[in-house]
Amino acid sequence: MATSLKIDDALKDRLQDLAAQRRRSPHWIMLEAIRQYVDREEARESFRQEALASWSAYRETGQHLTGQEARDWLSTWGTDVEGAAPECHE
Repeated sequence: MATSLKIDDALKDRLQDLAAQRRRSPHWIMLEAIRQYVDREEARESFRQEALASWSAYRETGQHLTGQEARDWLSTWGTDVEGAAPECHE
């Protein structure tokens, strides 16, 4: 799909300079910037949706771990005594 962008002269100059430094086309630089932005925003939205689902599940069941329980468990990761995930509780 063809799309046009209107950018000011200062940004256009910066884009051309960066493209020359990276030995890439300005088109490639713009596509990469857009791709990274979309990837980051999709990940942020996924995290937000997961947090909302977790909050909803907690409100329905009351099941949870305390921060200390999670920290204690995570501190065992990568050690010889790596523990199993603790059970959620009310």
